[in-house]
Amino acid sequence: MTKSEAIFPARRQALYDMHRYSAAIRSGDLLFISGQVGAREDGSPEPDFGKQVELAFNNLQAVLEAAGGTFDDIIDVTTFHTDPEQQFDAVLAVKDKIFAQAPYPNWTAVGVNWLAGFDFEIKVIARLP
Repeated sequence: MTKSEAIFPARRQALYDMHRYSAAIRSGDLLFISGQVGAREDGSPEPDFGKQVELAFNNLQAVLEAAGGTFDDIIDVTTFHTDPEQQFDAVLAVKDKIFAQAPYPNWTAVGVNWLAGFDFEIKVIARLP
């Protein structure tokens, strides 16, 4: 049986301890990353939506790096949007920089009405070397 390992990015474990969940769980060669949001250093939402999306991807990158991975290791993406129709272009602008060429990960986008004060969240599954 494969033992799971909790992964935390540098200097952010207290946030996860406070809410009692892990930033990511590695099980074998798979990494399951919890939803990442565009939080400023104090934990509050970045008010500018485009910057909030960039911060969410930056936070995602920090978790990937803590596990020894990169964006190239991502195989599955789920994003959550509070106003998908209005936000999609801003999300695609950031997403297309990170996933600039095929093969692209699969992606599911979900419209939601609440993200604890945030307007965008991204969770992924990655396969690590």
